[in-house]
Amino acid sequence: MTEIGLVDVSMRDGNQSLWGATGLNTAQMLQIAGKMDRAGFRAIDFTSSSHMAVAVRYFRNNPWERIRRARAAMPRTPLQFITTGLRFIAWQQADPEFMRLVYRRLQQNGIRRFIMLDPMHDVPAVIEASRIIKEEGDAEVMVALTFTLSDLHDDPFYANFAAQLAGNPDVDLFYLKDPGGLLSPERARSLARAVKAVIGVKALEIHSHCTIGYGPFAALAAVETGTISAVHVGIGPLGEGSSLPEAGRMLANLREAGHDVPIDAAILGTISDYWWGLAQAEGLPPGTPQPFDASFLRHQIAGGVMTTTRRQLEELNLGHRFPEVIVETERVRADLGLPIMVTPFPQMVLSQALFNVIGTSRYSQVSDQVIRYVLGKFGRPTRPVDRAVEAAILDRPRARELATEPDFPTLAELRRQFGPHLDEEEFLLRAVMPGEQVEAMLRAGPSRATYSPESAPLLKLLREMAARPAVRDLVVAGPGFRLALHSGPSVA
Repeated sequence: MTEIGLVDVSMRDGNQSLWGATGLNTAQMLQIAGKMDRAGFRAIDFTSSSHMAVAVRYFRNNPWERIRRARAAMPRTPLQFITTGLRFIAWQQADPEFMRLVYRRLQQNGIRRFIMLDPMHDVPAVIEASRIIKEEGDAEVMVALTFTLSDLHDDPFYANFAAQLAGNPDVDLFYLKDPGGLLSPERARSLARAVKAVIGVKALEIHSHCTIGYGPFAALAAVETGTISAVHVGIGPLGEGSSLPEAGRMLANLREAGHDVPIDAAILGTISDYWWGLAQAEGLPPGTPQPFDASFLRHQIAGGVMTTTRRQLEELNLGHRFPEVIVETERVRADLGLPIMVTPFPQMVLSQALFNVIGTSRYSQVSDQVIRYVLGKFGRPTRPVDRAVEAAILDRPRARELATEPDFPTLAELRRQFGPHLDEEEFLLRAVMPGEQVEAMLRAGPSRATYSPESAPLLKLLREMAARPAVRDLVVAGPGFRLALHSGPSVA
């Protein structure tokens, strides 16, 4: 039997896909971390720079503390960090020496595996970032082959990209990354074989979302080829939907096919029960199996971005024009050189399509992010931008302003700005985030260590009541239980 590992994505990608990345705080993660460490996962997709920013902005959780405490709770399982290379939180490309400090601190705090995802499949950029990671620690580096559908992104395209990196000593393994859930079973077989043929003994994993129902079938089809070492999954309510295949079902299907999967099914069931309890207590929607929708193969828009755009049109009383926006999305993506629809490009492409539909003419209104994209500030597009569209975008005063905006400050400049003796972790956050958000996080102090789904409704009620100054007395009663709170004036 072939051994197939599982990589769990619940805390990062599953949370981001289904709960908008704002569903889980540090305490909720730590509560189940010990069991996750004993389940037998190959790795746990734990965080990213955007995920770290969410911890600060929405939860006032220190993301460095989160990594340290998770590593202490999960010492046997590598914690995974996904990165686009020389970028940390801000979308502007950072100074390499600044990124060197980022990668050093991440590894010192407990990250043991990095996913290197360059949306442009820029080989030199991947090599440079991978080298810095290896120079600053001993973490594993896995390169993403980010899947999309176009006449350009065929199997030889991905095989050629992998071949240029396969011999690099700073690259340990590869994975097929399908963020849009567009990878059919047939294509999964051919792509896995093409890539494995050029990477040789280096391992290949698969990460295929379930957005249109393909995810589980694509993963199993790729495994059938004998080229795959691990499948990425989400547990319980954090699987399916726009997330990854559900872990329990994938485990059963792999074992049914005769594979050895080193996962403790009993512990996995306990973890699933915890996530289901949390989802119910916090009112978070579970992932559900998705029906096949062929339209996604054309527009390639992630479900969350599509939902947001539809809501924006409804608010403008333009909901009836949503089909036009979807058609225009395909045209804009072609105009911009077929960017892969992975963050931040879906947001750019869809917002531009919206402007083109409701504006006076195509590209009469263009966002700063699209201008920066055309200026090359997000890297070199895989295919050149349409020349007429490029001229229309760059022939405006705002484009000339952005063309001369300063580059990301050097590490030395940022050190002078924030003080040479500022704690490194605080410094890295302040360099790329609003100061008031970092200060609020610091005032909040360490994250609480425990979380109980059973107590969540009561805590939510207490918080809501505390926010109403007119409420002075509160009594919560049940069988064998009575809690009375009084907020009257103090007695001298």
